[in-house]
Amino acid sequence: MNSFRLVEVTRRSQERLFLDVAVMINGGDPNWVQPLDVDILSVFDPAKNHLFIDGEAIRWVLMDGEKAVGRIAAFYNRQLAAKEEQPTGGCGFFECIDNRQAANVLFDAAREWLRERGMEAMDGSVNFGDRMSWWGVLAEGFHQPLYGSNYNPEYYTGLFEGYGFQNYYNQHIYLRRLESDILLNSALLEKAARIFANPEYTFCNPSLKNIEKLAEDFRKVYNSGWANFEGVKPLTQEHALELIRTMRPVIDPEVIFFAYHNGVPVGFFVMIPDLNQIIGDFGGKFGLIQKLKLLYRLKFTRRINRLTGVVFGVSSDYQGKGIESGMIRQFEIYAQRRHETGKTRYRNLEMMWIGDFNPVMMRVCESYVNSVKYKRLVTYRYLFDREKPFSRAPRLGKKR
Repeated sequence: MNSFRLVEVTRRSQERLFLDVAVMINGGDPNWVQPLDVDILSVFDPAKNHLFIDGEAIRWVLMDGEKAVGRIAAFYNRQLAAKEEQPTGGCGFFECIDNRQAANVLFDAAREWLRERGMEAMDGSVNFGDRMSWWGVLAEGFHQPLYGSNYNPEYYTGLFEGYGFQNYYNQHIYLRRLESDILLNSALLEKAARIFANPEYTFCNPSLKNIEKLAEDFRKVYNSGWANFEGVKPLTQEHALELIRTMRPVIDPEVIFFAYHNGVPVGFFVMIPDLNQIIGDFGGKFGLIQKLKLLYRLKFTRRINRLTGVVFGVSSDYQGKGIESGMIRQFEIYAQRRHETGKTRYRNLEMMWIGDFNPVMMRVCESYVNSVKYKRLVTYRYLFDREKPFSRAPRLGKKR
């Protein structure tokens, strides 16, 4: 007979226990890379996470006697919750032994806490923050995860679905082997050639000398392309600048492309070197020694040969005009030149976070870029009213 009990995380020692649960669950898997403690803890720091301005979060560790066997966090932001068909919060950072009863105790706690705060549904396993990090339950493709990407044992899908969660949408990660002989789709090449011939359009790499301009250009495209749709909060100038400053140490400007129309930013294709290839021996720590190791490995070694396609977007008024093709072709030209001169650094590109609610982007990845589905994560939704009909996420472009 199990004697499960929940311990709310309120002290630093309990935070350590919360972090260590992930090591207990995943530590024996050679593909798993331990996330940096600072990345997880910052999610729950009101001074660093702007969603606390109009939201709350709570964390628990599940104990079986004196042993920690699971963990979960629950959270909501009123502004984001109101954009849903019903007020929806989230549960995330879920880790649990392969035990249905243990998982149900964790899910029950998250559900009741959210219900008491006016929520009518919860998504999981998701992040209390940007979608590009810690989002979804890995269901297929148990390879080494990208930096900031969830990784879990295969039995997690059974725990979520056994509780009653349903597949709200799939998030695909696509793989393109940059040294392969596979060419870009001919239609894409033709579109790229046409837009390159139009002097009103320019494509270039950003300069890191003016990160304020870089952040503002990014913000304008992001807000135009996504901010009107479900679950996406517009970027403020402050938040955009914070994102760029956070990413600056790992940015390789040669693999970031912006598109401009008469000097106005209308698209971006942002890739970064995948840090998980060089932080595996950090053990979650990120003190001075680890920071020096990171900078040395980034600058003086070739241990990173994998790129992460973080975000790809085009302003709403310019979608379908060839901007997408132009940015993809610019990157391909860069990769070809590197290969021809023997200076190849990156061998693989993994494009993350392609939702199945975005069939246009899936078609770009599959038919134009000739990449293949490599991993699949699931964002689950649980409706508190079990009699209410369940609907999957609407296609991108269809507003609530």
